[in-house]
Amino acid sequence: MAEKQKNWAGNYEFSTSNLHHPTSIEEIQALVKNSRKVKVLGTRHSFNHIADSDDVLLSLQHFNQVVALDTERRTVTVEAGMRYGDLGVYLDSQGFAIHNMASLPHITIVGAVSTATHGSGAKNGSLATAVSGLEFVTGNGDVVTLSREKDGEQFNGAVVGLGGIGVVTKITLDIMPRFDMQQYVYLNLPAAQMTDHWDEILDSAYSISVFTDWQSEHHAQIWLKSRVTDEIPFAEQVEFFGATRADKRYHPIGEMAADNCTEQMGIRGSWHDRLAHFTMDAIANEGNDLQAEYFVSRQNALAAFKVMSELRATLAPVIAISEIRMIAADNLWMSPYYKQDSVAIHFSWQRDLPGVLQVLPLIEAQLAPLEARPHWGKLFTMSAKDIQSRYEKLADFRQLLTNYDPQGKFRNAFLDEYIFED
Repeated sequence: MAEKQKNWAGNYEFSTSNLHHPTSIEEIQALVKNSRKVKVLGTRHSFNHIADSDDVLLSLQHFNQVVALDTERRTVTVEAGMRYGDLGVYLDSQGFAIHNMASLPHITIVGAVSTATHGSGAKNGSLATAVSGLEFVTGNGDVVTLSREKDGEQFNGAVVGLGGIGVVTKITLDIMPRFDMQQYVYLNLPAAQMTDHWDEILDSAYSISVFTDWQSEHHAQIWLKSRVTDEIPFAEQVEFFGATRADKRYHPIGEMAADNCTEQMGIRGSWHDRLAHFTMDAIANEGNDLQAEYFVSRQNALAAFKVMSELRATLAPVIAISEIRMIAADNLWMSPYYKQDSVAIHFSWQRDLPGVLQVLPLIEAQLAPLEARPHWGKLFTMSAKDIQSRYEKLADFRQLLTNYDPQGKFRNAFLDEYIFED
């Protein structure tokens, strides 16, 4: 009997070992038509049951090629199994870039887009905002294409599809001319400075990450990623709002070796080697942490930080590190950043699942008045009713999924609970 499949972190075991690796769209169509339930696995970087199936799992690892580069329209079309790191190398070699990347470059583009995964930057939308076209196999086995240009609101509903729209086979992304970046790390940012100068700090670089364990009056690190063309003189700044510039490379968890991190200390490099936190060849097959993440509006960020500081004793036994990032608003129906500039509070936890599951409800209760939304692919304990109340286009999204999947082949326990449950 085949061994059960697990996610990247090893905390979740999928309900079936029936995993297929199709090599053609026709094979995908046949699998969909002949299966009761189907879900697609990317790099398995989800921490909950969003990608689970009790019947058939699909891996699109053979769908990993660039289909077309349109230099006039500034788009690139790739197959669904392509990873961001591989796309970055290709685009850079052709003189192009995408606007942002997540911290891990090994994740698949479609998997990240489908769950509204993001990088950072007050003016940067999530990774899904770069999408201008989709091709997918529906529940009936038909191949459908949608585009931002032609399909308007229907397209906005399909992009962050949570795995329920169909088997995405191709995706088209907006691109831009390539650019170089430099990255500086500053240590021990006073929490009071972030409170007093929040907007200045927020807008000070192309991409910003603040790392903290919420255990002191200082945030351990702030990573500033700026385009070389930006007129921001970090090279001359040994201090940043009370934080001191690092004289060596740092891992987000300060005591860990930084060998796997992208270059820091202002060393100039290509966009794809700086926007991610980690290098492409440094990702282990299994993660060493559990993850949760919550999003609040930019206006509610300082209130959320205050809540986290008040919970420091609660967080202490299980937290490894927390990361604060910024994401610009979008118009994608099931995006946590729908119509609101947002701040992400990400948690990397110790590998203590029972302990983490005790802490999450306490965090969620304190963030509830701020209408926090969880990351779709990470750990959370919020009720379906609370989550659904945060998404004004939920009814339209339900109808969209039903239109493309009338038999519910792509529905699973996760979608039944958080999307379809009344």
